Amino acid sequence: MQAACDNIQIRKFKNADDYRRNFVIPEQIKKYLPGGKHFIDENMLKGCLETASQSPCDTVRIREILAKSKMIETLLPEETAALIQVTDPDLLAEMEQTALAIKKSVYDNRIVMFAPLYMSNLCVNRCAYCGFRCGNEAQKRRMLNMDEVKEEIAVLAGKIGHKRLIAVYGEHPDTSTEYIAETIRTAYSHIVKSPRGAEVGIRRVNVNAAPLPIEDLRVLKTVGIGTFQVFQETYHRATYERIHPAGTVKGDYNWRTTAFHRAMEAGVDDVGMGVLYGLYDWKFELLASVMHARDLEQQFGIGPHTISFPRLEPASGTDLPTNSPWLIDDATFRRIVVITRLSVPYTGMIVTCRESPESRDSCVRCGITQMDASSNIAIKGYSDFASETQQEKDRQQFVLSDNRTLEELIAHLAEEGIITSFCTAGYRCGRTGGCIMDALKTGKEGKFCKINAVLTFREWLDDFASPATLALCEPVLNRELEQIRETLPKFYPTVKEHYDRICRGERDLFF
Repeated sequence: MQAACDNIQIRKFKNADDYRRNFVIPEQIKKYLPGGKHFIDENMLKGCLETASQSPCDTVRIREILAKSKMIETLLPEETAALIQVTDPDLLAEMEQTALAIKKSVYDNRIVMFAPLYMSNLCVNRCAYCGFRCGNEAQKRRMLNMDEVKEEIAVLAGKIGHKRLIAVYGEHPDTSTEYIAETIRTAYSHIVKSPRGAEVGIRRVNVNAAPLPIEDLRVLKTVGIGTFQVFQETYHRATYERIHPAGTVKGDYNWRTTAFHRAMEAGVDDVGMGVLYGLYDWKFELLASVMHARDLEQQFGIGPHTISFPRLEPASGTDLPTNSPWLIDDATFRRIVVITRLSVPYTGMIVTCRESPESRDSCVRCGITQMDASSNIAIKGYSDFASETQQEKDRQQFVLSDNRTLEELIAHLAEEGIITSFCTAGYRCGRTGGCIMDALKTGKEGKFCKINAVLTFREWLDDFASPATLALCEPVLNRELEQIRETLPKFYPTVKEHYDRICRGERDLFF
């Protein structure tokens, strides 16, 4: 751990109050807001929505916008606003078909699997909707030590078969950047046995944490952080200030909205954004997300690696998730996913176990690329609970709705003709940031995605699948392998050689 921090100065804080007062660095905000003007221009966003709402739906223009999406070009705010206003069922169906076609052209016929691993529920903030918030006496507080992290990895990698994590941290001085770095290194280093004796482990650790200074992000870069994920919650400033009290670190809107700018300056060029739908008007939030993506493209040439779609779910000690006037139904949620795929066509899109199985299955058919499964978001929930579906509300941030196991979800996707991927190759081959953005926009990354999906799926099936799941998945896997032979005939012999080596017991071969 110490080697990771050499020559990088990380600030220390005496206690939670010291952290709240001094953590934000104003100089690391101003540089990304030229002339003091924020890139989330609320008046402009509201103007785009108002203009679109007053204009009759022009089918020709909508199809022109869809054609632009197919070229993998980020839409302008007024173009996204036009899509938001579409109500004609036939045109909505055309939008969904286009969204799925774009997903397949960029990411191929696959869904990437991951699992959340909550490291701590200590927090200095008082967010009105969150079970982790400071002062919620119903929440049972703890942070994992490194032995406990290993216990969680033993279940996630050794019993379930996950290769990719999103590590989640509350904001607190005890779970500092040094702690985050140590947990990442522990997750990578702990190798365990699968039920059939193969050596398995975690190959990519993405992080969902509070916004950090540039110096801290450079430390995380040295220990191999994958995507750095920060959810904005709401882009509507007045709502943000109301539900994130003043005097808390999270109460600083500008610090949070510039989190990815600092990450990219620090060299962490895969970032993941998200809005907590249900806090404010979904149309405004969606449009603001597109504006955020466009600002990153303009300032750094790189947009978000992923966009997630959390929405309010019940949490301990608060009734806001059930009483908010901005809650959305499943049909609206699906529209948000479709329009985001069309507006930011290159990005990975994540729908988590917050959603019901029916909602997630619906979103698979309109453009998402990543899902979690066998998820437990209680602190130390994987190793403490005998059942993969057990939840304990007072040990977790919110309540999950999709309790399917990883194997159940894999089997369901196979029945739909979709291959499951555990690929982490891009991160380890340097296909991140601007490199992967170019590959995604030109369709090149999809070819690597298919190959590595096939190889990693073969691994999982051999190490973890039941005979019934194997029987469902083998035809899907064989079809994908045949497509590689047909589309990449010169490259296929090398792919097949890797595939055969995996069948003989080798692991972690990738392109």
